[in-house]
Amino acid sequence: MAALRRKFGEDYQVVNTNRATTFSAPVKKKRQRFVDKNGRCNVQHGNLGGETSRYLSDLFTTLVDLKWRWNMLIFLLTYTIAWLVMASMWWIIAYIRGDLNHGHDASYTPCVANVYNFPSAFLFFIETEATIGYGYRYITEKCPEGIILFLFQSLMGSIVDAFLIGCMFIKMSQPKKRAETLMFSQDAVISQRDGKLCLMFRVGNLRNSHMVSAQIRCKLIKSRQTPEGEFLPLDQCELDVGFGTGADQLFLVSPLTICHEINPKSPFFDLSQRSLMNEQFEIVVILEGIVETTGMTCQARTSYTEDEVLWGHRFLPVMSLEEGFFRVDYSQFHSTFEVPTPPYSVKEYEEKNSLPSPLSTPTLTESHGARRDRVFSVDCINTSEERRGGTGGRLPSKLQRMSSSGKEDLQRKVLLLSSQHSEKACSTGDLPLKLQRLSSTQGPVPENRLHLKSLKVGFEPMTQSTGDLYQQSLIPTPTLSTAPVPMHSPLLSAGGRPEDNLPAKLRKMNADR
Repeated sequence: MAALRRKFGEDYQVVNTNRATTFSAPVKKKRQRFVDKNGRCNVQHGNLGGETSRYLSDLFTTLVDLKWRWNMLIFLLTYTIAWLVMASMWWIIAYIRGDLNHGHDASYTPCVANVYNFPSAFLFFIETEATIGYGYRYITEKCPEGIILFLFQSLMGSIVDAFLIGCMFIKMSQPKKRAETLMFSQDAVISQRDGKLCLMFRVGNLRNSHMVSAQIRCKLIKSRQTPEGEFLPLDQCELDVGFGTGADQLFLVSPLTICHEINPKSPFFDLSQRSLMNEQFEIVVILEGIVETTGMTCQARTSYTEDEVLWGHRFLPVMSLEEGFFRVDYSQFHSTFEVPTPPYSVKEYEEKNSLPSPLSTPTLTESHGARRDRVFSVDCINTSEERRGGTGGRLPSKLQRMSSSGKEDLQRKVLLLSSQHSEKACSTGDLPLKLQRLSSTQGPVPENRLHLKSLKVGFEPMTQSTGDLYQQSLIPTPTLSTAPVPMHSPLLSAGGRPEDNLPAKLRKMNADR
């Protein structure tokens, strides 16, 4: 079985043909996280090649970044080796001078008194380095090389102490442990807040000491492919949690719910409840602030995968008012409850609202029809007559009959124009009523005259009201006046006689004359 799994992979399963056995749904394989829930980044650097020398150039930071077991090992080895080396140097000086052979000779003055062998040299170095000073072993004035070695020992001892003790102090005072008292909710939720779909999670501070200048940031880790075909693994995208409004600056004295509004600028603009099941992403949350007690910057991190984002949930309240203070119940810190939430995305919601509704479509038709009625309505003729104060009543009866008949013809003409408003007047039938009557009484109009009139009417704007058309028909046209036609008139140029265009009475007077 192990060989089969190595050959076919971890997804290999043995199929049992026994029908009595029930099968359970395959367990979804846990996806590798970019950042663990405790904030540790799952990234390892390999194949550095010759770049490993860069770590030695910053040796202090390298020692601080090491784990505690390696720091303790380096600490012990450094002091042990330094003590043995310096003790050996004192023993070599005693051996070269011959002090080891005259250890018990009272008349002999050695370099270091009472140093007979290597253990005594080692004890002398420890007494000197630790400034214990028992007074039994000491340097005499007849040993200049011992004085020089003593100075060198003092300088090197101070440097080693400062380096190793400083490294241990910095490592002990790192605010990483302070980040363990900053809590994040186990899950993130998506629900509506203030009428907008939002992604929310909760943060809290377990200590009474505050985080000064606390600020929170969110990153979306998701692989994507550019339109040019470039694949970007673990691409990082910023999530807005109130940078423009200052909501990312936290006063973290009680648990707070951080909110990311899903809008067209959000990468979750097209995220729905159904698509959430098929997505693969990770939301990295970074909380930074200054520790009030030490003044050092602290950073706490966590992450949420797509499986840890709950659609249609909301956090339970944890604050309660007691007598004289507010109480925070951290037992409900991670608890959520379901709320009614639309299952579709914000993009689908906006597209649905942007489509014209069937109930709102007649409004446009009615507005267009109202405009057309306003332009071509026949009722405006009556209104214009009323505004003229009954002028037709003061006209002679013959003109009144002409006006009423002309009104009926004009109404029929307006109805015809309203049905064919896109066509322009290009014949005598579309001319005003008075022009038609004059043209019928005067006989056939010359071709060029008719052409001029048709051009004149054809270029008139079709948006003028029927009341204006009727008013223009009542205004006498100078070109159609019954006065004698001048010599330069187009009627004469057409080849007809002037007498033919005069009334019968004038023609009789001209004949008698």
